[in-house]
Amino acid sequence: MTQPEPASSSAARSADTIVVETGRPQRTDGAAVNPPIDLSSTFVSTGDITASPYAYARFDTPAWTPFEEALGQLEHASLPGLVFGSGLAAISAVVSLVPAGGTLIIPTHSYQGALASAEQIAGRQNFDIVTVDISDTEAVIAALDEAGHATPGQVAADGAAASASAGEAGSPGMLWIESPTNPMLEVADVPALTTAAKDRGFLVSVDNTFATPLLQTPLDLGADIVVHSVTKYLAGHSDVVLGAVVTGSTALREDLHTERSMRGGIAGPFEVWLALRGLRTLAVRLDRAQANAHAIAERLAAHPTVVETRYPGLPGDPGHARAAAQMNGFGAIISFTVDSAEKATAIAEAVRLWTPATSLGGVESLIERRRRHPAEPATVPEGLIRLSVGIENLEDLWADLEAALA
Repeated sequence: MTQPEPASSSAARSADTIVVETGRPQRTDGAAVNPPIDLSSTFVSTGDITASPYAYARFDTPAWTPFEEALGQLEHASLPGLVFGSGLAAISAVVSLVPAGGTLIIPTHSYQGALASAEQIAGRQNFDIVTVDISDTEAVIAALDEAGHATPGQVAADGAAASASAGEAGSPGMLWIESPTNPMLEVADVPALTTAAKDRGFLVSVDNTFATPLLQTPLDLGADIVVHSVTKYLAGHSDVVLGAVVTGSTALREDLHTERSMRGGIAGPFEVWLALRGLRTLAVRLDRAQANAHAIAERLAAHPTVVETRYPGLPGDPGHARAAAQMNGFGAIISFTVDSAEKATAIAEAVRLWTPATSLGGVESLIERRRRHPAEPATVPEGLIRLSVGIENLEDLWADLEAALA
């Protein structure tokens, strides 16, 4: 297969175009429009093993290249992304960069898999975990000050020195940002936090799953690393499990590539091909889902059964001003609270069009009471319901939800 164009060739194009055109074979007579599914586990190598980027499929394969190239461009990185076998594999690889004796500062309302993985890795690598309200900028900076021992400016502004810093004794650690958070939809001041963290020598990683690179590009806001659960919006059809990491730092990418290769957190060729196919429609899917979500959030906010509605697109939402300043849209996830766990469970069981399920970001609309999971933080209200709004007809979605609320 002919290699995709380098990232710089599409730099001036909009994200809506990049999701469609990037990662395709070069245009020659008779060439396929779509990349093939490359199923080879090994590649011809008779001499210098550095002569080709492909030698054995645990390290790299043409099956990953188009998707990795596309994601790198979407996140405004100078390097291709790295695809992993799951979102949690990608998260674990990044968290593994926290050095022994360092500190991982992570939102209280992070994805529960990230918190669980961090606790396991911290136990092995002997670093501390501090949970914070990521929407409270002063509290996060105070946590950075308390944990930090590095000289300000230890990590280069472009992230080039970040990898060496992350693995050496004396490095303070990593700030992990989720924005908006799962499931509380708190919005972090990403530019302020990345500046504060890097001034104190911390690496900064941002989970961009909820926003997608169409709505937020954390590398442009100062982050070193971006993490995605590709399973969600990027693939978009609830039919694959994949993760990805993007960075503009060659050293960091090498470290993460080694982590993927040595621990075997790799993706199957067919799954990555499906994810690339799903990526092609990300812009139109997200446009429709966002429009639906905004209308439903407004109706929920006015409904007498609902105690509180969280959606950054609502002018009265605590995160609205920040989201409007640093994002290109407000996403398609809504959280709302009713006055009891029993009522929330009854609503989730009463719907007929919405599907009770734990994932998000697919074309179908999903509903879930989050505190049914034992690992969910106790600060999440018992009556909180998270909605992943899909692309169905708005009035059909609202009629079903309204009937359940009744």
